[in-house]
Amino acid sequence: MKKTLARTRSDRKLAGVLGGLSRTVGIDPIILRVAFILLLIPTGFFPLVVVYALLAFVLPNEEDSIR
Repeated sequence: MKKTLARTRSDRKLAGVLGGLSRTVGIDPIILRVAFILLLIPTGFFPLVVVYALLAFVLPNEEDSIR
């Protein structure tokens, strides 16, 4: 079964982007959330926030994705 990248409804804190990414990659979502927060500081917040916002609008929800 091929895993598709989609935002999760069950494992979301903001928009479900990191929960969906962690489900697709197969790692714990807490690891991705901590890495995201740690990377915000050296990148100056703006680039990662823009990427997260774009993914929140572009990625479909879990139920809406084509399987």
